[in-house]
Amino acid sequence: MSAFIHFDRISKVFGPIQVVSDLDLEVTKGEFLSLLGPSGSGKTTILMMLAGFESPTEGRILLDGRRIDQLPPHKRQMGVVFQNYALFPHLSVGENVAFPLEMRHCPRHEIAARVNRALDMVRLGHLADRKPAQLSGGQQQRVALTRALVFQPNVILMDEPLGALDKQLRESMQLEIRDLHRRLGVTVVFVTHDQSEALTMSDRIAVLNGGKIEQLDTPQGIYDAPRSRFVAQFIGETNLMEGTVAALNGTTAETVLSDGVTRVVVPAGDRKIGERIAISLRPERIALHAEAKAANALPVAVADAVYHGDHLRLQLNAGPCSLVSKCGRQAAGWTPGSAGFACFQPEDCAVVA
Repeated sequence: MSAFIHFDRISKVFGPIQVVSDLDLEVTKGEFLSLLGPSGSGKTTILMMLAGFESPTEGRILLDGRRIDQLPPHKRQMGVVFQNYALFPHLSVGENVAFPLEMRHCPRHEIAARVNRALDMVRLGHLADRKPAQLSGGQQQRVALTRALVFQPNVILMDEPLGALDKQLRESMQLEIRDLHRRLGVTVVFVTHDQSEALTMSDRIAVLNGGKIEQLDTPQGIYDAPRSRFVAQFIGETNLMEGTVAALNGTTAETVLSDGVTRVVVPAGDRKIGERIAISLRPERIALHAEAKAANALPVAVADAVYHGDHLRLQLNAGPCSLVSKCGRQAAGWTPGSAGFACFQPEDCAVVA
């Protein structure tokens, strides 16, 4: 598919600091793309350049083949939702939603109809006459989202929009926004530092580090097949083991870990004998057994066990490395001091540079 949004070799410098470096990124029409990264990774700056609140130092931004980086924000047809909602406190909910339509000089009768439809879509029609201060945080965020959608923009930009909400409400809003995106088919660029949020909502995720994209992939690709140590460690929790490729056996590679004895079988890929690699292994991929029951079975001793309701988090001593395993409640018999085998298959391992 052709690019709807194209960041063409974009760089941004603030004084001596390079915030975004040579960014080449394409977003397809109707896609939900998340920009994910730690503070200072450049994700908000990228969003602000797309919105028109910042200008690139170098490069071009194109929307549907048309250059927009020289246009003012109000001519880009983009709706923006901020973390702090940015609602007008002296206006009612309906007046807040009507504001962008009034700025575009829509006929008054059309404004009323579009505001009513938009508020009904997010189940807030009965609150149209209330002031923002009379709403909950989730309701205020839905008003902000409705205001960004009501004028039918080309793109919706969201900058940490759920960061001020509590955990339960945030998770509920994630599903609401995902459902709204699917129903409307609007293009969304979403900034977050919350890995779970990005995995839940996105079609694709761009993981940013130091102003550059470390990996651009689907949520499953980002989580199951990280291509760098940074992505493996930043997304969720992982066990990293370092070693050297000792043998290649068709589709698998045998790796000797740092103790020179322990061996782990991983996918061969384009590995070479003698190559130093790091192995990323997600905790939930490790099963504990009294006997060796997989291609990889490392002898371990349980150092600690923490109850999390739906799973147990086990800290394991495994010779040259310590591992974390997340097991179902059926693993309750594994307590500190228990010994057994940490079992996992070659395909459970992701090899990173």
